[in-house]
Amino acid sequence: MSPWADGLGRAGARAVQLLALTAVAAMVLWVVLALKVVVLAVVVALILACAVRPLVQGLTHHGWGNTGAAVTVFVCLLGGLGGIITGVVLGVREQLDDLATAATTGWQHVQQLLAAAPLPVDADTVNAALARLRDYLASASARQSALSGLTVASEVLTGSVLMVIVLFFFLKDGPRLWNFVLRWSKGNTRARLAESGDRTVSILGSYVHGIALVATVDATFIGIGLWAVGVPLVVPLTIIVFLTAFVPVVGALVAGTLAALVALVTNGPVAALVVVLIVVVVNHLEGYFLHPVVMGHTLRLHGLVVLLALSAGTVLAGVAGAVLAVPLTAVAWAVLQVWTTRYQAGEDPVLGPDPVSAKESAADRVSRLNRRRYQRMRSQARPAPWATPPPPRMPSHTQISP
Repeated sequence: MSPWADGLGRAGARAVQLLALTAVAAMVLWVVLALKVVVLAVVVALILACAVRPLVQGLTHHGWGNTGAAVTVFVCLLGGLGGIITGVVLGVREQLDDLATAATTGWQHVQQLLAAAPLPVDADTVNAALARLRDYLASASARQSALSGLTVASEVLTGSVLMVIVLFFFLKDGPRLWNFVLRWSKGNTRARLAESGDRTVSILGSYVHGIALVATVDATFIGIGLWAVGVPLVVPLTIIVFLTAFVPVVGALVAGTLAALVALVTNGPVAALVVVLIVVVVNHLEGYFLHPVVMGHTLRLHGLVVLLALSAGTVLAGVAGAVLAVPLTAVAWAVLQVWTTRYQAGEDPVLGPDPVSAKESAADRVSRLNRRRYQRMRSQARPAPWATPPPPRMPSHTQISP
């Protein structure tokens, strides 16, 4: 009897397989982290291309050439991103002097509040903390941190340039590149690859559209609140709220905290409390209304899965990982449903209702619309019974003697 035939032997075989798969996954993860700049540039370019691809298709349907449509959308997209960055820089520069003056006065108010608090903090304690901060800034650790920051800045610049180049080619030749990939397989494998690609494009595009709408609502309401309270740097803070809202759950909260700190040092504790209340109300509006309505059919992910994906993405890739973790997790779940049939969807007589929403998602819709194309790809693996193989072609240089 083979030692692998009993239960322990089968468990050992499965353990060896699991170790092998873990080693392969660890190697792939190591390669991805080693090429983090390239991978992030390609992923960001892919997400942006999926978001604006409908614009390119719309222009081509109206008679534009593919290159002209791609160049037009590409320039408009870069102009929009450049305008956002310019707005933040100009807004901060115009109000920097006023902010410095107000911050000095606000810091004095904060010291007075700390001294009058139930647990008073005297000026000597504050001065000692500031002295330790100055010592750290003058130390070798601070210089090493500054060098690390320059390295990160150079990587960001390199990745941004690469992302722009890859984005242009995705907009111009995206379908051709995907056609090239599909031609390496046939039959059922090609159909599954095609469906996975269609689902990926649909989910990423729908996610960007939905999260942009949520970010716009967050920035609008918080910006109006900051303007009503009289907080300086309204435009830069509003743009920061818009950008950080692309990180689900915690993004708007972090930006709101920054706005509350600016209000505290410039307008006092009452204004800061009002800003905090505005941020809390907007976050509740986002969490209980906007996300379920706008993003529900796109993500179809439980809140705990979103939180774990955010945590894992932040640990592995920092801020970029936090931004990309949720859409990539949604894509992974949609693609997994294409390649496996183990998950039993729908009502179960014992388990009850399906924990995954029964409503049709964006991925399900794109699969349904392209079902006939997938069936034609699967039929390519089986030649028609009436088809006969073509005769062998004679090389052009061969001459037939009479």
